[in-house]
Amino acid sequence: QLQLVEFGGGLVRAGGSLRLSCAASEGTSSTYAMGWFRQAPGKQRELVAAITSGGSRKYADSVMGRFTISRDNAKNTVYLQMNSLKPEDTAVYYCAADRTIATIGTPDGTFWGQGTQVTVSS
Repeated sequence: QLQLVEFGGGLVRAGGSLRLSCAASEGTSSTYAMGWFRQAPGKQRELVAAITSGGSRKYADSVMGRFTISRDNAKNTVYLQMNSLKPEDTAVYYCAADRTIATIGTPDGTFWGQGTQVTVSS
């Protein structure tokens, strides 16, 4: 059972930056697609960014050009660098892992972290 632990959430002013980290419990996580999702109060969980085991990336339109996802397979860790943060980025951010980037976030097979709060003040 793959376990994921997020670090790096917090409170930041609009225009600021934060870096989230997600540590995976197993070395085999390097074969998984990894991603970041977020859920704001009263809204559905949405994909923010995802990265394949080979390093291909995809982003939500709302964060394109501001957020960067990366991974360090030697450390079993995935990162989300968030720049130019906006109040609408406020949410609980979840790390996720799945066999493929196409299935990450679907009900079956995705592993989830516990979430970390990101709050952006105006």
